[in-house]
Amino acid sequence: MKSYIFHILRRFVPPYKGQMALNILFNLLSTVLSLFSFAAIIPVLRILFGLTAADVQWTDLSTVSGLQETIAAMRTNLYWLLNEQIALHGASYVLLMLGLFLIVMTGLKCGTAWLANYFMVPIRTGVLRDLRQQLYDKVLTLPMGYFTEARRGDVMSRMTNDVNEVEASIMSALDILFKDPVMILVYLITLFVISWQLTLFVLLLMPIAVFFIGRIGRSLKRASTKGQEQNAEILSSIDETLLGLRVVKGFNAQDKLRSRFAQLINATRATFNRINRRYYLAHPLSEFLGTALIAVILWFGGLLILGDHSTIDASTFIYYLVIFYSIINPAKDLSKAAYGIRRGLASLERIDAVLNTQSNIVEPSNPQTLQQIQTAITFDHVSFAYQEREVLTDINLTIPKGQTVALVGQSGSGKTTLTDLVPRFYDPQQGAVTIDGTDIRQFSTHDLRALMGIVCQEPILFNDTVYNNITFGVDTSQPAPNGMTWAEAVEQAARIANAHTFIAEMPDGYQTVIGDRGSRLSGGQRQRLSIARAVLKNPPVLILDEATSALDSESEKLVQEALEHLMKDRTTLVVAHRLSTIKHADLICVLHEGHIVERGTHEQLYKLGGYYTKLVDMQK
Repeated sequence: MKSYIFHILRRFVPPYKGQMALNILFNLLSTVLSLFSFAAIIPVLRILFGLTAADVQWTDLSTVSGLQETIAAMRTNLYWLLNEQIALHGASYVLLMLGLFLIVMTGLKCGTAWLANYFMVPIRTGVLRDLRQQLYDKVLTLPMGYFTEARRGDVMSRMTNDVNEVEASIMSALDILFKDPVMILVYLITLFVISWQLTLFVLLLMPIAVFFIGRIGRSLKRASTKGQEQNAEILSSIDETLLGLRVVKGFNAQDKLRSRFAQLINATRATFNRINRRYYLAHPLSEFLGTALIAVILWFGGLLILGDHSTIDASTFIYYLVIFYSIINPAKDLSKAAYGIRRGLASLERIDAVLNTQSNIVEPSNPQTLQQIQTAITFDHVSFAYQEREVLTDINLTIPKGQTVALVGQSGSGKTTLTDLVPRFYDPQQGAVTIDGTDIRQFSTHDLRALMGIVCQEPILFNDTVYNNITFGVDTSQPAPNGMTWAEAVEQAARIANAHTFIAEMPDGYQTVIGDRGSRLSGGQRQRLSIARAVLKNPPVLILDEATSALDSESEKLVQEALEHLMKDRTTLVVAHRLSTIKHADLICVLHEGHIVERGTHEQLYKLGGYYTKLVDMQK
């Protein structure tokens, strides 16, 4: 457990060393002031029970040596002062002064405790912010291959449920870790000063309590890991249901999914029942053990007081009990914090599994400059596989600058994978993709992708305004091209993409919010917005991945016109499902089971009577 705590402190706290130091300082002051508050109990008890001795004499502290003798002399001098004040003003006046002293000390203690929490707040919120930012940044940099293997719901669960669990357990435990150990240490030192024999006896009993609490904590971490995995499955199930709701209803599969979801949430409920029952056992168990310790201390302390050579009197013993009882609450909080940390560590490990994922898209240490394409993009003996499944085999292809190359073939032949190699969403296992003869792995991915515009089969839009969706790929803090304003440039891009007309008819025009994933638009409108986004970026290289395959005939015509405007004078790589849209391509490549089996123009390929001819005839 100790190693976990030090790991958490080393990992999260260093950026907040100043606040941490102030938090510890004020926690220390609060603890010391609480000791002074409790100290008022001894003289009060002595006055109430008539235990003040009339024969005590003032002791010069300079004449004594040793800690025990000095403390005894200070106690004697305090009793002498009490006797003097009682003789001068009466016992009632002294009790009133002691009460005021207790109020002042308690006020100072509460004030310093608040200041300790005041400086703890930015640590907790800052650590949580840092963790969320690290996780979000990591997700943005992970390669596309990661998301083909990991379920989206599981990633979302790690970013939401697991981060929330860290906040609820580890972050709340940080406050306890900074406060309670200081308090317990100061109280223990005080207890040793009052009676080392009694304190040593208590410490010998502590390992028994620690043993029982530790057993529960270890089982809690294992169960918490399973619980977070089940939460991820729930999120994945919800995500799949929402995305496939049309199919679910169309096939009357509601009962099947309802039954599957019920089994999942019941299993999750059973897991969290076990987790929470063990977690809530921490408080009563520690309270029971604390009460048992108090009972043993009363017995052993009574033996010491009743002994012939007692080093502690009855009023001091009560002060001892008050301090010891004050240790019980922070000790119980520490035990709960230990449970919380173990519970949160299960979530932290799942988060770290994402943060520690190594990207197979490695940035070059000294990237070469890339601003334009001078001659061509070339695939040189490229092969690629998803894990054990080979998708592309020995691909050789050149895309000259300014020309359009189309990829056709049956589903699963490797067309989209081939286009994904150009912006380095993946790297080939063999061969290389080059630009002007230089391997694209020698360029930074930022510079490489800055040259490219991508229009996918399914338009990716955001729950934002039309204007912000079109300007998504450009830096609007920089001047707009050709001396225009950005508003003018956006409108021009929308006109080229055949989108201005329907945008102008919207309630707020370009400032209309289009809903989640563009849900307020038709399929053709969404595609034309994504084309307008590519037009505004004005990339020298264009990648079109079946951009019209999911559209009706009227929308396809408008989108195809927009694409033809966009493709003009650009190096274009097109994945085509509807072959009528690529008849005028400079080169058409037919892929079959990861190989380019035919290549040429539309007329050349059709005359061959091979794969391409069959594809064209099937679409007539």
